[in-house]
Amino acid sequence: MAESSVVSVNGVKLHYLIEGTGAPLVLLHGWPETSHCWRKLIPLLAHEFTLVAPDLRGYGRSDKPATGYDKRTMASDILLLLRELGLQRAALVGHDRGARVAHRLALDHPEAVEALVLLDIVPTREVWERMDATLAVGFWHWLFHLQRDLPEQLVSKDVAGYLGFFFERWTTNRGALEPDAIEHYVKAFSAPGALRAGFDDYRAAFPTDAEHDDADARDGKRVECPVLVLWGADGLVGTLPVLDIWGRYATSVRGAPIDQCGHFLPEEAPERVAGAIRVFLSGG
Repeated sequence: MAESSVVSVNGVKLHYLIEGTGAPLVLLHGWPETSHCWRKLIPLLAHEFTLVAPDLRGYGRSDKPATGYDKRTMASDILLLLRELGLQRAALVGHDRGARVAHRLALDHPEAVEALVLLDIVPTREVWERMDATLAVGFWHWLFHLQRDLPEQLVSKDVAGYLGFFFERWTTNRGALEPDAIEHYVKAFSAPGALRAGFDDYRAAFPTDAEHDDADARDGKRVECPVLVLWGADGLVGTLPVLDIWGRYATSVRGAPIDQCGHFLPEEAPERVAGAIRVFLSGG
């Protein structure tokens, strides 16, 4: 059973789960979820790794400040969490928005990242550069969440309905998100400040995160540690040349689609994701 703790870093209190023994492995969730998304993966890996699963700034039981949702600040939150735990270096697994935080941490603090596992994303910069009618239909929520105040006003009237749309449309194995899990996420995003914080995560993507990403591109900066990319074969990311894209952003990339899986890999296919992580981090 994972231990639940809170630590103060970067001016915010971060809630995190910790369990297991072995090399440190940090799990970073996405939207619209919390660290609860790792509930199936943690038991599969806890006998090999010390697993640390925080609620990102603005999510779950962590603080929801008015600022700091750019990926550089959110990545520094995780770096300082590691330092508080006495860890100088760790492997990272990130899903969705958490994968974007992990990507930024590997760029800004390469000395702290042993390896990177990214679940169902391509770089944010690529989403903006490739935004055509097809991607706009798939990533419509990015553009909606960028708007100031309106998403909060509309979504707050039916949090369950809004989140439920994504849990249904983005999954193949829909039973993987059991009613208790959905109830957990709805409750988390119904807390004061939670909707605004989640939307601020997206709002930081443009222009702030985009400016940081463009600066890295101009400087030729790439992720230097080994990278594993996994994506749902049935999802939108699977329509893109994922490995070709990541090959422009990292020096050592491997990866594969997860068959019969949508966006929520840690919940839809935990055994296959855990197996791929285990092989990758063992050097296989």
